[in-house]
Amino acid sequence: MIYEVLQILVTELNIYFQQQIPNVPDDIVVLDNIALADSESETANNMKNKVVVSLLTIDEESTLRNFPNQSRVNNQTEYYNPEVNLNLYVLFSANANEYKESLLYLSKTIEFFQSKNVFTQNNSSYPDNLFIYNPTDYFKFSMELYTPNFEDLNYIWGTLGGRQFPSALYKLALVTIAGNRTVNTATTINETGSNMTPNF
Repeated sequence: MIYEVLQILVTELNIYFQQQIPNVPDDIVVLDNIALADSESETANNMKNKVVVSLLTIDEESTLRNFPNQSRVNNQTEYYNPEVNLNLYVLFSANANEYKESLLYLSKTIEFFQSKNVFTQNNSSYPDNLFIYNPTDYFKFSMELYTPNFEDLNYIWGTLGGRQFPSALYKLALVTIAGNRTVNTATTINETGSNMTPNF
């Protein structure tokens, strides 16, 4: 689900940019690794004059760690390992040809998430085949602006290659990852009773 939710953000942002800024390319927002922006690769060329969406890191939502995960099939209860609920830290970097354009792109990105910060299957646009590998009938995640301090910001960009782009960091919560591998089964108890005769 990590790729899928990030691709939803890319699709939605591209639609918003086309509505807000005249003559922008259809793919003004791309999903890529901003750390490669200064490399000599083809990937770097694809990130020029774009808003680059990059996954910075993830963490587990610990408050949901121990929820039971089970389902009933006929008269059997199937048990699974608990779902993994993730928060994604997503960096939106404006890599425009001119600095003023980068600031415009960054401003429009923040403006978009100010107007829409909760995404579901009912209010989001995405490619028809997006969930081909992770079929789902329901998703919901939210976006919250996350502001690192200057020391953390310096460390982030040092890790990403040194050159800093106008950017905004968002916390995306929650992405649920669950396999369908059964770890145990048990017969469902449908009634209670006792055949023991009391001794008086």
